[in-house]
Amino acid sequence: MFEFPELVWPVLVLALIQFGDAIMCIKPLQFIADCFEGVNWPRRLWWIVPPVKFAAAAGLILGLWVPYLAAVTCVALVLYFVVAIGMHIAARDFGRNLFLNAASMLLICVGVGVLTFLM
Repeated sequence: MFEFPELVWPVLVLALIQFGDAIMCIKPLQFIADCFEGVNWPRRLWWIVPPVKFAAAAGLILGLWVPYLAAVTCVALVLYFVVAIGMHIAARDFGRNLFLNAASMLLICVGVGVLTFLM
């Protein structure tokens, strides 16, 4: 079931999104900083986010050649955004950060997973 995906483009698009997001998180753009602050993510831990996102992009790309890796990375991204949504809810951050950032990325990750690995 989880082998080299027939549809490669969704995985590449998601990898590009993660790579771009990682770059924007190195010195967080204002909307990203607002998101971190909105969920009370400690500033001393902000450095963790770019390597996680770079690793996700790498896992998606390498997963085109390494069986299961792209699928596992996609599942990990779904879990990442479920946790992010939970953090927004716990912090009562119900604005743009929750709906435009976290929820839309969750939908994209689920969509890529279903379209690429389950169909």
